[in-house]
Amino acid sequence: MRGYLQNLVLATGIFLALNAPALADWDLTLAEARGQTVYWNAWGGDQRTNDFIAWVSRQTQDKFDVRVEQVKLSDTSEAVTRVLSEKTAGRDKDGSVDLIWVNGPNFLAMKEQGLLHAPFLSDMPNGRYLDLSENSPALVDFTVPTEGRESPWRLARFVFIYDSERVPNPPADMAGFVEWAQANPGRMTHPDPANFMGATFLKQALVELAPDPDVLQQPVTDQKFTEQTAPFWDWYEALRPNLWRSGQAFPENESIQQQLLNDSEVDITMSFDPASAAAAIEQGLLPDTARVFVPQGGSIGNISFVAIPFNAAHAAGAQVVANFLLDPETQAHMQDITVLGSFSVLDPAKVDPAVFADLPTAPALPDLQDLGPTLPEPHASWMGRLTAEWAVRYTR
Repeated sequence: MRGYLQNLVLATGIFLALNAPALADWDLTLAEARGQTVYWNAWGGDQRTNDFIAWVSRQTQDKFDVRVEQVKLSDTSEAVTRVLSEKTAGRDKDGSVDLIWVNGPNFLAMKEQGLLHAPFLSDMPNGRYLDLSENSPALVDFTVPTEGRESPWRLARFVFIYDSERVPNPPADMAGFVEWAQANPGRMTHPDPANFMGATFLKQALVELAPDPDVLQQPVTDQKFTEQTAPFWDWYEALRPNLWRSGQAFPENESIQQQLLNDSEVDITMSFDPASAAAAIEQGLLPDTARVFVPQGGSIGNISFVAIPFNAAHAAGAQVVANFLLDPETQAHMQDITVLGSFSVLDPAKVDPAVFADLPTAPALPDLQDLGPTLPEPHASWMGRLTAEWAVRYTR
């Protein structure tokens, strides 16, 4: 019996060591990070996000003596290419990229090419606020297991924004956009699919129209692509002639399309941030009548992650920043619509609800229940294949 108890204690200790944050090691991480500047490569197309990252830098510098320098990207692939070039050149340490806001195909590319830092999520104290159970969204990126090589930082949901004064009845689903555009020619468009927002618009339609959406959770093949996209191309062919500029030109990104809505050139735009309409109204960038809607069956949603490259010069500082992003106070600040309005990635059952009490609201800010079901992202391989085929068909 005594031997059994000794073995049980030993096994329990091993289990805890493998599954609990290494707090003693975290003190060493904090010490190593002091004085470091973390070069966070992040999409720079949203001023609210840029301002939030600047706030993070001030906070981490005051609390941990870790400064954040945002490297503003027009596309995440720029940073991935930089890390890959460094690996090819044999630069296995002191890399130029410390932290990347990365998702989907870019994460898959980094994982497959060995460009990611060793797993770090379980080492961060604030990881305890996440749901890390099997199949949790915090552990999967576009169906690809993260294996602890990414850390969540904000929730994203695909939404449409419309001027309720000009559009009393927006389309109920993606199929309904064809009839709506026929009745309102030139009054809607989508960003170029080379931009992630335009690509998401196409993916939202594909998820709704595919004969078997479950197939989209698997890696794409030629046969699957032909079968599952056939209804989608029929839909797009019917929609395109009635788009803005007859579907011959597309806004570069969501910010430009939002300006088209504000200028009354179009009536509908789109975002991956349910709070963006309320924030834009407050900033005078959209009319007071702007509102948010989602298709009746729900919309694509995902968690935005940050990852650390394998050769990051300031990996300790990057971990400190990633951990700070998961602090409940940080998540509450982020959820404030005057800041970002991004819904928290934390497990509500593990956080004191008082932290999120008394956040401001607005008529254009939807409640979480208003957004309907969250539809899973297709496997990362589908987006590249879909946007490449779109470019072949519609780019001259």
